[in-house]
Amino acid sequence: MTSVWESLTVDARDPSRLAHWWAEALGYQVITDKPDAVEIRRAPDVLPGIVFVPVADNKVTKNRLHIDLRPADQEAEVERLVDMGARHVDVGQGDVEWAVLADPEGNEFCVLREREE
Repeated sequence: MTSVWESLTVDARDPSRLAHWWAEALGYQVITDKPDAVEIRRAPDVLPGIVFVPVADNKVTKNRLHIDLRPADQEAEVERLVDMGARHVDVGQGDVEWAVLADPEGNEFCVLREREE
């Protein structure tokens, strides 16, 4: 027997705000928006989702798990995400061909180059 990937859970100071930010960034829909959990998905019946849950503390260290995005146009996507409130961060990546950004609560994620055919 195997498991089905249901969701990725993200701790957040403001789950609703962060979930709505990621929903806009990914083109997802907010499925539920309750004080104890906000879930976003590509569509209501499509898994996995991303669930944002409240925590009292701020993020302190580099994420141990992060999301990689692969847009059709890396430069345009980085600009769009930064305009939405993401920021460039240095996690020790050095000179690489992807961009490392952080969402409004400081969670790092990568924007990769376009996939070569």
